[in-house]
Amino acid sequence: MRDKRHVCELSELLDADLVETYGNVLVLDGIIQATERDEFSYQEMLAHLPMFAHPNPKKVLIIGGGDGGILREVLKHPEVEHVTMCEIDRVVIDVSKKFLPGMSCCFSNPKLNLFCGDGFEFLKKHKNEFDVIITDSSDPVGPAESLFGQSYYELLRDSLNENGVLSSQGECPWLDLTLIGKVIHQYCSPIFPVVRYAVGSVPTYTSGLMGYVVCSKSKDIDVTTPSRMLSDDDVKRMKLRFYNSQVHSAAFVLPQFVKEEIEKK
Repeated sequence: MRDKRHVCELSELLDADLVETYGNVLVLDGIIQATERDEFSYQEMLAHLPMFAHPNPKKVLIIGGGDGGILREVLKHPEVEHVTMCEIDRVVIDVSKKFLPGMSCCFSNPKLNLFCGDGFEFLKKHKNEFDVIITDSSDPVGPAESLFGQSYYELLRDSLNENGVLSSQGECPWLDLTLIGKVIHQYCSPIFPVVRYAVGSVPTYTSGLMGYVVCSKSKDIDVTTPSRMLSDDDVKRMKLRFYNSQVHSAAFVLPQFVKEEIEKK
């Protein structure tokens, strides 16, 4: 196994490392965020679950996602007219542009409005504006801690338009089931009529299983079913390597121990 450090950059907020193991690996504050080997599984699920749940996503907000992978996937949807990204630390973007070209390939797209700052504060100034909001955050410590509280989900709700859909990084059921239950029951369910939890395989992450919280502001949108089905030709055209319409629905079929926690009253 190769483990060659390319770069270590410090900012006021994060310690960003880039090492070479499974391709290049982005590490923030000692925690692996993405590897070139399997990043597509996480990026595709977090992006396409809400994007295909929504019938016509034209205006999208990405909070976090400084490696560019979620942006890359969102821009595969021809319906999209505008994408706003809020990344709290410019260093993550700069390191990704230099060492992760497969993920950071869309930062020059004219549909993108890039804002380097706190997504929490950004949401306070933008109400009823977005069709889809995707939160691609690191774990709930340090700068990302505020993105896992009730007030954050209330801001997300207020920033979505009436048919808006959101997705958030939902931690690992093997390690964070109590936190996941808290997010679902205390933060999301009281304010969204549709709240669902999905899982998918990301081998690099601890335990290999990643969760995704998906909510709709409208009770009429079933986020577990794609609003637009993909043909095999569509999958090839979009260069998808993990997500397809069948995987979308299957992701919401949960292991029993997770299902019981999510359905707990």
